[in-house]
Amino acid sequence: MNGTCFKTNLRSALTSRGLTVRELSVITGIAKGTLDCYLGVRASMPPADIAAKIATALGVTVEFLVSGGQEAQARESEKRENAIGTVLRLLVELDERDVETVLTVTKVLRTQAERYPASSSAASITRA
Repeated sequence: MNGTCFKTNLRSALTSRGLTVRELSVITGIAKGTLDCYLGVRASMPPADIAAKIATALGVTVEFLVSGGQEAQARESEKRENAIGTVLRLLVELDERDVETVLTVTKVLRTQAERYPASSSAASITRA
């Protein structure tokens, strides 16, 4: 595994999510200094469990962070776009009352994601 590749992909994921290292630290519970080591000149590689925690918080895969590349990023983007398209198609078929229910549930999920970003399954969906 290449620390430089991890560094580049981590920086890219942070930028695309509009997050700072400090914010990622708060979300993941990983010390800012530790995250700085992964992004610094030495570009050290984190252990697998830490890489998984970072990936989850950023809404990417560990594979993307470790190997990056356009293919991994494109797959992630395509999966997300497909999911959003499916949700929109289903919403169009609902009556107004059901749409209001979905809106309420979505607001609850967003609140949950904001309170517990690293542990919420909605975290990566609601940040976009």
